[in-house]
Amino acid sequence: MTRPRRYDPDRKRRILDAALAVIAEHGRAGTTHRLVAAAADVPLGSLTYHFAGLDDLCRQAFAQHAERLSTVYAGHFAGVVDRAGLLDAVTALVEGNAGADPADWAIAFELYLAALRDPELRTVTQGWMEASRATLGRFLDPETARGVDALIEGMVIHHMLATEPAPAGEVRRVFARLIATP
Repeated sequence: MTRPRRYDPDRKRRILDAALAVIAEHGRAGTTHRLVAAAADVPLGSLTYHFAGLDDLCRQAFAQHAERLSTVYAGHFAGVVDRAGLLDAVTALVEGNAGADPADWAIAFELYLAALRDPELRTVTQGWMEASRATLGRFLDPETARGVDALIEGMVIHHMLATEPAPAGEVRRVFARLIATP
């Protein structure tokens, strides 16, 4: 007698979420089908049903992660109406690690490293950068938006990894130079 098929419409999303958790904990190099299946609490065959292979699974998981963080990023600027508000939002974004926790950043760093080796993943990083620049482009010209976006990311990385935080007010002063009122 065959068992009835389990109805599980969220299985693919759950697998992607589990893949991200595994990547955060073990890195992309340590991510395996077995670890992801165990973390998602699904049979191993579910991964091969939904994904062409481990690279496809990781690519889709990274894309989901970038999309989620792009939404978080845009949310920081939702109420901004002028350059003063933009400066406040950018300062808060950097000092709050861009709204991401250490696991989110571990995944982002794994994506960056993987994208160096896998050109297909550069479409994910490029899309993420374009989304960030589009958000900033509501307030800044394209060239300045690109520079501010890169500086935000670099300053968040420094903020997260420094053993001593930047002096109070430094982040705001640096961005004030770039986001001066026209």
